Amino acid sequence: MKSKHLLFIILAIIFADQALKFYIKLNYYAGEHHNVLGSWFQLHFVENEGMAWGWKFGGGIGKIVLTLFRLVAVVWGTFLLKDFIAKKYHKGFIICAGLIYAGALGNLLDSMFYGLIFENSDPFINNVAKIFPKGGGYTSFLHGKVVDMLYFPLVDTILPSWVPFLGGKPFTFFDPVFNLADASISVGVITILIFQNTFFQKEEVAKKEATVSVEDASQVS
Repeated sequence: MKSKHLLFIILAIIFADQALKFYIKLNYYAGEHHNVLGSWFQLHFVENEGMAWGWKFGGGIGKIVLTLFRLVAVVWGTFLLKDFIAKKYHKGFIICAGLIYAGALGNLLDSMFYGLIFENSDPFINNVAKIFPKGGGYTSFLHGKVVDMLYFPLVDTILPSWVPFLGGKPFTFFDPVFNLADASISVGVITILIFQNTFFQKEEVAKKEATVSVEDASQVS
């Protein structure tokens, strides 16, 4: 696979992810939601301080650690992708690695810059944030919140009373609100896990052939 093709895929994902985040941030107040395809697919604006799918990690210090970890991972991932292409890894694996890379970079941009360029989205006053406000952004570099908006409550019900421990309580599947970057990471990881035998078969065969060649050469000598 050529580098320019992978670069196109990565840039397309980042552009789509950031465009949707900008749209939500500049048009929705925190907590606002609207149905897209019935109640099972909604745009629901939430922001999170930490990890993908709305999970949190260690407060303010944890936020910096997580952002720096993402930055190191993205820089390291750049060299990994070049190595995968140079060594002619399976095309499907390279694309999946590119999806993971694009997703990580998409959320990294939120953490690094959104606090500098956006006004705070305050859920108590239901304001729609402005970009480049006169007083500056809502926080400092590396402390930006990740914007999430995709919500798929496919099942939203009350569990029957006979269900152990949870009977009679509300149940929603799928509950987390996420973004395109999260989805890109998840698709890449899950696809690699499902097709790992296919992706790495070529490398295993090459190693076996190389081993056989060395053994044959030693026998001849």
